[in-house]
Amino acid sequence: MTFAFRQKSTPAVYAPSPLRLVEPAAADSVDPDLDPVTAVAKMRRPRLLIRAVRHGLNDYSRKRDLKRVMRMSELPRPGTALRALMAEEAALDHARRAGEATYSVARHIELLIALLAEARLAPQPADGRAADPSLSAT
Repeated sequence: MTFAFRQKSTPAVYAPSPLRLVEPAAADSVDPDLDPVTAVAKMRRPRLLIRAVRHGLNDYSRKRDLKRVMRMSELPRPGTALRALMAEEAALDHARRAGEATYSVARHIELLIALLAEARLAPQPADGRAADPSLSAT
């Protein structure tokens, strides 16, 4: 019995991925002078990413997970950890938007889980203007 396989022809022009056509909105850029809790509340990320993060928040343990996520041997203070997590998440989000091969969805999700959990631990601003520290879905 002999089988013959035909090679599929590839189109000459590839359609661009719809994910790469989306330009970041003005709401995605967060003012670095803002307090961290307000900055986290103003962040906007894809809906599927946010749903995964919200499911992961239930199992988050600061003592167990934060050292691993931040790649540190000692637990930092909540405010210090929040600023460092925000900086690393911004770099990961930039890699996601650029479609870089080094982007890791799993790393982004675990970083966002730690970010939201730390935002809940951070002291709230005195004026009470900050929203709930949960990300918005786009």
